[in-house]
Amino acid sequence: MRKAMAAVVLLATTALLCAPATAELTRLEHYSAKNDGSLSLLVVGDFGRKGAYNQSRVAEQMGRVGGELDIDFVISTGDNFYDDGLTGLDDPAFEQSFTDIYTAKSLQKPWYLVLGNHDYRGDTIAQLSPVLREIDSRFICMRSFIVSAEIVDFFFIDTTPFQVKYWTHPKDHVYDWRGVAPREKYIETLLKDLDEAMKKSTAKWKIAVGHHTVRSVSHHGDTDELLELLLPILKVNSIDFYINGHDHCLEHISSRDSPIQYFTSGGGSKSWRGFFQPNEDKLKFFYDGQGFMSLQLHQDQADFIFYDVDGNILYQYSQWSLRNTYLLQHPSYVAEE
Repeated sequence: MRKAMAAVVLLATTALLCAPATAELTRLEHYSAKNDGSLSLLVVGDFGRKGAYNQSRVAEQMGRVGGELDIDFVISTGDNFYDDGLTGLDDPAFEQSFTDIYTAKSLQKPWYLVLGNHDYRGDTIAQLSPVLREIDSRFICMRSFIVSAEIVDFFFIDTTPFQVKYWTHPKDHVYDWRGVAPREKYIETLLKDLDEAMKKSTAKWKIAVGHHTVRSVSHHGDTDELLELLLPILKVNSIDFYINGHDHCLEHISSRDSPIQYFTSGGGSKSWRGFFQPNEDKLKFFYDGQGFMSLQLHQDQADFIFYDVDGNILYQYSQWSLRNTYLLQHPSYVAEE
């Protein structure tokens, strides 16, 4: 079943990766090998440093936990290659920061990746190219797309173009906006496609994945553009969780005005110590060090665990059908139409 699943995924992505950035969102079907349709996966972000800053140590523990949980796939929340993305299809950083690092047997599963702002500083067309899968078949990277896995729909969102400062004040950096510019049209089309896809979803769980934070208490903090433009769509479409990287830490923040839970998993290599800035929502967990996250999804329960660089469990969170639980506790809440 898993070999067949992998073949379906690879054939689908090979055919669709070269589609225009403003096309309808690509949907990939991922079939669980478990009889009950449940899924196990790992989430890591901000990792691509050729093994440095403890990337290799985090990868080792990911391999161990991935084997224990019998994971189905891995999610990357972006910034896959530091400092400035890939230089092209033949950049040795692809193997040095990915293939040669995540070598454990348990990690030889599909990796679904979004682009981060550091990836946009390189050749984004190269990083999105299916040619890279001739080097490593696990690497499935697109701008925005959907992974449908029976009980859950994952909505992967290209968040870098939302940030106005990357366009107007790039400092010494050069961003590869091919396939994205003009910004306003790209974002308008993306938000429309996301809204339509989320409305059509009948999955038990709806999970959004992006690079940038919506809510965070670390260095970057909240992302104003996502709060203004993306969050209303997540709310109206009853998204259960938003998962991101960008801030080099691990955190769980609970929304005070909706059922949404925010999870940051950006500790794949270099971490930032000493940054803390509270926001309006409820902080449940914050660790300003390196590590990663696991997620196990069942029909009625989602289980999150954060691990540090040594594989120690830092925090666990379980939620029974988050949307229904919240509505029972907050009967006055009605999602805006």
